[in-house]
This record gives sequence, C-alpha cells and structure tokens, in this order.
Amino acid sequence: MNGKTKKKDKSEMRSGYTTGACATATTKAALLALITGEPQMESTIYLPVGKFATFVMESCTVEANVAEAGTIKDAGDDPDATHGALIRSTVSWSETPGITLDGGIGVGRVTKEGLPVPVGEAAINPVPRKMILETAAEVLQNHNITRGITIIISVPDGEKMAEKTLNKRLGIIGGISILGTRGTVIPFSSSAYMASIVQAVSVARASECEHVVITTGGRSEKYAMQQYPELPEEAFIEMGDFVGFTLKQCKKQGIKKVSLVGMMGKFSKVAQGVMMVHSKSAPVDFNFLANVAVAAGVKDEKLIDEIKQANTASQVGDLMAANGVDDFFTILCENCCLSGLKEIGGGISIETSLYTMKGALLGKAGKHDEENESNWNR
Repeated sequence: MNGKTKKKDKSEMRSGYTTGACATATTKAALLALITGEPQMESTIYLPVGKFATFVMESCTVEANVAEAGTIKDAGDDPDATHGALIRSTVSWSETPGITLDGGIGVGRVTKEGLPVPVGEAAINPVPRKMILETAAEVLQNHNITRGITIIISVPDGEKMAEKTLNKRLGIIGGISILGTRGTVIPFSSSAYMASIVQAVSVARASECEHVVITTGGRSEKYAMQQYPELPEEAFIEMGDFVGFTLKQCKKQGIKKVSLVGMMGKFSKVAQGVMMVHSKSAPVDFNFLANVAVAAGVKDEKLIDEIKQANTASQVGDLMAANGVDDFFTILCENCCLSGLKEIGGGISIETSLYTMKGALLGKAGKHDEENESNWNR
C-alpha cells in the first residue's frame, strides 16, 4: 500500500438526489404533518427518473396551521455546490383555493429574461415545480381535503452556496436554484454541464448579446474579460470541454459572433478539429503542430523535431515564443476558427485568442462566415 487513495471509477460512484427531489420530499412530509398533526420523519416520493426514493427528515415540526420539514441534500459523489444543504419546506393552510408555491430564504429570485422561470418568480425550475405541486395535490386528494395551501421552499445557507454557482450572472439573486429533471444526481454529469451552457447562452441572448465569449475555464475567462471590457457579464460563458456543443448552441440561439479564448493545451485540439477537448479525448497531434510551425516559416529541422518530440502543447507554445515565431499562434488561431465554422456549417463569425497560463496574449485571428467556405477543410 502506498497510502494513496484509489481514484473511484465512474461506475463505482454513488449517485445522489437533486434539490428538486429534496424539496418535493420535504413538502410531502410537512403537508402530511399538517394534515395528521404528527411529525413525519420519512418521506417517499416518485422521481421523474422512474423510481421511488425515501428521504429521511432532519426535522419535522407541526402546529395548528403550519408544518415544516427539512432534509439534508445528499449529492452522492458529485462535487455539487449544494451537497449537504438543508432543504426545507413550510406548508400552511391558506384562504386562497388551490396550491400556492414560492421560495423563501436562500432560494434565488429570477431577475433576467431567458431562464425557464419568469422574471420575479422564485428560481424553482419547471420539473421540480411540477413534482412539488403534483405530489402535494395527490396528498390532498388522498385525504379528501379541498382547502388551499401555501408551500414555501427555503435553503438557510442558500445565499452563501449560490456564490459557488453561476446564479448571479444568470440573474438569479438571493440564493440557489431548485433544480433537477431526473430527481437523481449523476456524478460528474455531462448533461448537467451542457444544460448550464444552454441556459447561459439563453440568458446572453435575452440580454440582447449578439457577441459572446466562450472560455474553457475560470482563468481563461478572467483574461477574456480583460480583452473584452465592453461586453456585459452575461456575454461570458464557460464552456469547459464542450467546444462543439457550445458553438452549436450559439448558432441555434441566434448569436452572431463568438470569441473563443483559451490556452495551448485545449486549443491545439480545437485547431485539429477536436470539438470535445477533455484530457481523455483525442491526444494533441504534435505532427500537426510541426506542420503549423512549417507554415509559420520555421525551417530549422532541429526545432521541428523538438516540436514532434514535445510532451505537451504548452511546451510547443514556449518553444515558438522563445524563437519569436509569432505567426505560429496566428495560424493556430485561424485553424481553431476554421474548425469551428466547419463543425457548425457556418452561419456565425468566430474569432480565437490564445493566452499563456500567466495571461500573455500569444495570438489572435478571426474568420467570418462570408469568407471562402472551401477553406474550412484546410
């Protein structure tokens, strides 16, 4: 034994539950407590994914006209910002017929267009909203109750947790969102990340952004914000490894210009035509980078061999910078633009900026859709 913790395989990872599932379970517990007068320390609900799940309540209190239940969110092995959050539902009798649902402390409120929830409403997404309302309606029907009720979902630490999310940029103020289309959280879920990209593009479009900047992470986004100070915060979107997916979303939602900002490692792959740039995707092609160097005017065979034998794309970037081969970075950026246009079939303008890890601009290039499409396959 070397003392190191073995990294879990994805198949071994434990799934968890969404904030929407937790809010539904606590609502059912609180409503049953209100009806029966007895605290409910367990709550079983049916999840959209097609199975039942039982939640243990952290607390459940009941008085004459109001009951409250809370459960601790378990996100499984997913590095979720809301893991360990107390999700609470307060249910009270109401003079108004039907079921009224709203957010309380720690649940954000929508302030910008482009989200699936209207401006002014609590950030409880459509599927969780449907789950909560349908579950409550079923409980009322089972107990032959026709009185109106009010449901308030709250997350005591939600405002602090929201600082680790994109909520503020998306226009969700004052807390987290109540989310989840499946009811379960899949560890390191690509679908969850892609859904956040779709939402970010939608908010940018609703904020009338025709030019967006997509970056691979927080560091490249910081450099991008310095490069484009005239653009609003909504125009900056972290795409992670999903280059092709994000470009397609931008085109689909009517964005006219996309700027890619990133670094040598992932953008060397984009230049090759790789649109999913995870470390386990296609490797960097050092022969391709050597050909770019030749196109940039490098004639020194020893330098070309050094490129072919390099360990990382960043190492190649350092070699080119040290030898003053600035055209290398321009050509690499042009290739990124052409690969992007080829991926989406044109229709928008793409520009690419390449930075060092420390924030020095290595090169920049742009390609417009009206330019010769035969170059896309270059």
